[in-house]
Amino acid sequence: MRIPAQSVCTAIRDDIVAGVHERGSRLTEELLARRYGVSRVPVREALRTLEAEGFVVTRRHAGACVAEPTEQEAADLLEMRVLLEPLGAARAAQRRTEAHLKVLRGLVRLGQERARQGNSDDLRSLSGWFHETLAQASGSPALTSTLAQLRHKITWMYTTDGPSDPVEYWAEHGAIVDAVARGDGDRARAVTALHTERASTGHRLRFGSGAGTDRVGRVDRVRNSQHPVNTPSLRP
Repeated sequence: MRIPAQSVCTAIRDDIVAGVHERGSRLTEELLARRYGVSRVPVREALRTLEAEGFVVTRRHAGACVAEPTEQEAADLLEMRVLLEPLGAARAAQRRTEAHLKVLRGLVRLGQERARQGNSDDLRSLSGWFHETLAQASGSPALTSTLAQLRHKITWMYTTDGPSDPVEYWAEHGAIVDAVARGDGDRARAVTALHTERASTGHRLRFGSGAGTDRVGRVDRVRNSQHPVNTPSLRP
């Protein structure tokens, strides 16, 4: 069975974000094919996609390598997210379905419950799912795809401090959903802009000139074992 290049791409991207493939390191088709348990064809296709997304660069005499973004490029990502997340929320207010609202409300209820209990372990993933669903509710595949790439890159380049007040943080999520449910695009845009700006203050670069413990997050290395992509646990 041929493994889709999309699955290979997801696996390689996830490992780049996790720090398994370090910034500047070479990505050879043979070693990647062996690691992910696939042929070189889907690996080659995946590397092309990752290069288009900015995770991979092709260097003369070295071939494909993990990109090494600058501090300015990293800062631009946060600025882009502050601009595009509110746009997605405004579009969602006009285009969301009842299914989108059901999922968003469910995530808010669960997030608020976890926040009140002081259980922070699940809050980051719940917040990610919330913003993914909000982007999907915009009805714009291009915007949804762009926001997804931004989230991946921001996770790769930054460590993130948890919100100082998780209960208030999830109350902001609830306010976004309320505006989207009412079809109030202006309100949805405004509350999402405020929420995204506040969240951006908790980001610290993992790299950069002069970066110290206050700016560089530690990347937990994942065991460098074979990581086949044709397993049920792989996210699509």
